[in-house]
Amino acid sequence: MGIPEVVLNSGQKMPFIGYGTAALPMPPPQTLVSVFFDAIEVGYRHFDTASMYGTEESLGQAVAQALQRGLIKSRDQLFITSKLWCTDAHHDLVLPALSRTLKKLGLEYVDLYLIHFPVRLKQGIVGEHSNEDVIPFDIKGTWEAMEECYRLGLAKSVGVSNFGCKKLSQLLHHATIPPAVNQVEMNVSWQQEKLRHFCREKGIQVSAWSPLGANGASWGTLDVMESPVLKDIAITKEKSVPQVLYNTTYSIFYIGGGGGGVSVVYWWWVWTAWLGFDFGDGGC
Repeated sequence: MGIPEVVLNSGQKMPFIGYGTAALPMPPPQTLVSVFFDAIEVGYRHFDTASMYGTEESLGQAVAQALQRGLIKSRDQLFITSKLWCTDAHHDLVLPALSRTLKKLGLEYVDLYLIHFPVRLKQGIVGEHSNEDVIPFDIKGTWEAMEECYRLGLAKSVGVSNFGCKKLSQLLHHATIPPAVNQVEMNVSWQQEKLRHFCREKGIQVSAWSPLGANGASWGTLDVMESPVLKDIAITKEKSVPQVLYNTTYSIFYIGGGGGGVSVVYWWWVWTAWLGFDFGDGGC
């Protein structure tokens, strides 16, 4: 049985399950290459990276090895997502940033390119930041450049990440091409129903990161993985809690709609890190 797919408003098909590549602390590059290669070998076809993660080059090497060894027959058997970092969130910086990403990946295009956060930071800022590091974000100009990446064929689909309803409304007011995806934190204890309804109305695919509640991360919660209800279900069904979560959330968000009718792509992170951004958007 293959991994289910969702059809984006761009017409592209995106695998329902994605493999996240954020790493903290960062392992040696060859360790990452091995991890990503193994993921391809066991059947993952959707990989999520970002300029900020520092994993694009290792992922690209793993893809090249997978092609060389015959694990996949062609590049188009994979769905690769990457993201524009906040220091490059400006009309004139988007295309050069994507060009650098493609060079590191060793690819001619990405399947999905996202604005990582609705924030612009001064050059050289990665990770923690202060208010002095935040500079005005030209959402109109930045999105125009994202649309140009799509028109040039460098990104098969374009979208956003960590956008609430307010920021999405601002973007859509100017957009010629609507975002294909909005990737946000979501799990069974934080279902973001209002945001999912908004995205459904606008034809935007919701993608969820940290579906296990960022278990083990400094910013995460144990409410999901340590839920007595989920543990009881796992024991009864002779499954792991993550397996129960996948089945439950797939049913809620994809099959049942969960009030929002928006299917969700789940990122099974190797490691995760939070940057402490406050978007002043209240989630939606």
